[in-house]
Amino acid sequence: MAETTRITVTLPTAHVEELKKLTDNVSAYVAEAVARQIRHQLREEEFERYEEEHGAFTEEELAEARARIAEALSPDNPAARAA
Repeated sequence: MAETTRITVTLPTAHVEELKKLTDNVSAYVAEAVARQIRHQLREEEFERYEEEHGAFTEEELAEARARIAEALSPDNPAARAA
């Protein structure tokens, strides 16, 4: 189990009510949401760094990336089913 630190977070009451409808483990839910946001932010920073070094992604590169993502997420992809 990962090391944890207990903190206090203030959220709008309506958000807490919705969270409790979605999960019995609010801490785990929030921890996953924070981890996802951190990954997103790090990915954005890496894309920006890459573009600063190599220039903006071309339309062809973006199209190839979208095709690869679609393939990876396809229900016909055995790796996608295993996830």
